[in-house]
Amino acid sequence: MFVDRVTIYVKGGDGGDGAMSFRREFKIAKGGPNGGDGGHGGNVVLIAANNVDSLAALTGQKHWRAERGANGTGADKHGKDGHSMVIYVPIGTIVRDVERGHILKDLDHDGDSLIAAKGGKGGYGNTHFKSSTNRAPREFERGYLGEDRHIALELKLIADVGLVGKPNAGKSTLLSRLSRAHPEIADYPFTTKYPNLGIVQSGYESQFVMADIPGLIEGAHAGAGLGHEFLKHVERTRVFVHLVEPDPADQSDPIKNYVSIREELRLYNEELLNRPEIIVVTKSELPGSAEVAEKLRAEVNRPVFNISAVTGKGLPELVRLLSQNLEQLREAEAAQKAAQAVAQKAAELAAVDAAAVAPIPVV
Repeated sequence: MFVDRVTIYVKGGDGGDGAMSFRREFKIAKGGPNGGDGGHGGNVVLIAANNVDSLAALTGQKHWRAERGANGTGADKHGKDGHSMVIYVPIGTIVRDVERGHILKDLDHDGDSLIAAKGGKGGYGNTHFKSSTNRAPREFERGYLGEDRHIALELKLIADVGLVGKPNAGKSTLLSRLSRAHPEIADYPFTTKYPNLGIVQSGYESQFVMADIPGLIEGAHAGAGLGHEFLKHVERTRVFVHLVEPDPADQSDPIKNYVSIREELRLYNEELLNRPEIIVVTKSELPGSAEVAEKLRAEVNRPVFNISAVTGKGLPELVRLLSQNLEQLREAEAAQKAAQAVAQKAAELAAVDAAAVAPIPVV
């Protein structure tokens, strides 16, 4: 079961109590305080892992509590720290505080972590309160309570390539042909009930992640056809492959279908229109598919590809084109990061130089 939104309660472990104790041994008078500190409570930690693809594992347990710290004892023995509770979530999970509404962290890389609820500090034993004027302290601290909060986890899939288009445009079929994914496929709309991911191999050493984004119909930006449930996954797609069916079962115009989907993307998030897009007319084995591709090419004044997931026509060329686009994006992103690092270093050096030449104030 694919789940991309869940709300849970997290509670850090409470700290253990400090001990009030005095050293008592034969022939040792006034041994002094020896109460140990309480152990710290465990944290509730979220970790993004690439082998987790859904939040479904969290739906059966709504409360997550870390272990409490043990109490301190005599002979200066500190209590044991409580074990942390680790929750593994998919890469691309956004963690939000339900009560305050702000985002705590975006776990968008493998290994990213967040302490969602910090454990309480252990209390001091009476050893900490001894002094030259208080040689027999009877003060000690109770353990501090661990943090607790309700958090909302929302998954936005991270994919290199996103397949968009009207229902029955051939998105699931194409994904199944190019990867080892096994999405549900049938000849009626809305067969795909949740996004599917697949790894597409391009050459011996190159591969990329492809996602089938379902639910895009007219009015999707306003929630029609569960549009909001799926449109959010489009936001983290680097390249779009827009599939256009040449002969829709509802007799709709393929050109208008393409424009309609582009409009839904614009209404949801206008920045999506700036993403690289490859336009593909599917089902080239059908009569009239080439003519539709030609009309669409004239309409948008851009290259339009004609493929068939059934016969395999155009699939190798499409994979090569996607690999080239992704490589260019990676190079551009690397250059941008390098430029930002150089600019930051220059700013730091300028700040150091400014501090060095600043006049010394006269006191």
